Amino acid sequence: MSQLRIEKVQELMKQEISQIILQELKDPRIGFVTVTKVEMTGDLREAKIFVSIMGKDEALKDTLQGLKSSLGFIRREIGKRIRLRFTPEISFALDDSLAYSSHIQELLIGLNRNDKTEE
Repeated sequence: MSQLRIEKVQELMKQEISQIILQELKDPRIGFVTVTKVEMTGDLREAKIFVSIMGKDEALKDTLQGLKSSLGFIRREIGKRIRLRFTPEISFALDDSLAYSSHIQELLIGLNRNDKTEE
């Protein structure tokens, strides 16, 4: 399948899933969630949704559990909103790139401070 088509479907899924999570999920466990990326297989039958979750470890686990319990609802809504031959199987994965970039930023600031104190 065309890589351009796969990328378009990935972006459309990212937008629709973000909207579903933000506006239609009523689970109290789900906190502040951002859909960062969607990866789909070449045949568009499986989608891995990467989410970034703000909060402490316990809130993170609760939110991820709430998202996993609402997979059926999300998949059904995607099937209604996006016209594909097959509605993809959805799985959620935690995207820790924001935490990693924050950690790198702190290290760089620390190095910058050390350089200034040595001068």
